[in-house]
Amino acid sequence: MRTRIRLSSLSAALAATLAATPAPAQTVHARLTGYQEVPAVSSPGSGEFKAKIDGDARSIFFELTYRDLQGDAFMAHIHFGQHGANGGVSVWLCGTPALGASIPAGITVPECPRRTGTINGTILPSSVIGPGGQLIAAGQFDELVEAIRGGVTYVNVHTTTASGGVAAGEIRGQIGGAGQAGGQH
Repeated sequence: MRTRIRLSSLSAALAATLAATPAPAQTVHARLTGYQEVPAVSSPGSGEFKAKIDGDARSIFFELTYRDLQGDAFMAHIHFGQHGANGGVSVWLCGTPALGASIPAGITVPECPRRTGTINGTILPSSVIGPGGQLIAAGQFDELVEAIRGGVTYVNVHTTTASGGVAAGEIRGQIGGAGQAGGQH
């Protein structure tokens, strides 16, 4: 009986130590092109997405740069979906209501640069809006981080030229981490 109590105490101490151990920061990235859209589009536009996940601070600092778009960018998001499939919006990165972006109430994002530009920002738990239909509820930051680390998120820049259809965009890139292709599947 005494041995069992020691093992239980040791297990509890180990679990507490692991819980207190800081989660390592992780950098992820994506290369965006029209060929990665579903269905693919022919666009001279391209872009890069870089982000640093800080699990301890429950934040993700990101930078999205794009150039040479055929249309004016009016919204950009992180979507929950594997390579080759469209998925719902998890996080808004930018939006321009004057061009048609319907930014959800309570979400504040910068305006999208029109055809070339860079956006920087921080994603917090309050930035996560879903997609509820894919079992990620608003505010579920840890679910978003797991999806990013699992390679099942992508960045999509929607433009006035390629805005027809529910999931249309002009450039897209699958998010990947170190050792992953980062959209080059």
